[in-house]
Amino acid sequence: NNQFCSFKSTIGIDEKRKRQFCRNPYSVTGLCNKGTCPLANSKYATIREEDGKIHLYIKTIERAHTPKNLWEKILLSRNYSKALAQLDEHLAYFPQRLIHRNKQRLSKI
Repeated sequence: NNQFCSFKSTIGIDEKRKRQFCRNPYSVTGLCNKGTCPLANSKYATIREEDGKIHLYIKTIERAHTPKNLWEKILLSRNYSKALAQLDEHLAYFPQRLIHRNKQRLSKI
């Protein structure tokens, strides 16, 4: 994790206890590493709240040539159990780790 990233920020008391965080708004975990980076992964999804509505953002690699349309925006239900079912439906072929993180983020919101 020694490469340059404009979203990386390092916080720590001393050299031994430094942590690297990601300030990218699409980051699910907030940690800066290769496995959780929305820029480095072609298969990525995150949950964000905008204007009181919860949206699932899925990065579609087919749209990589148009950065404006790179993220597919899906409105989730206000009902928690229906929203979880929608997550399972849309993220069926994603890594289990990413699905779990998104469910945790939905619970937090």
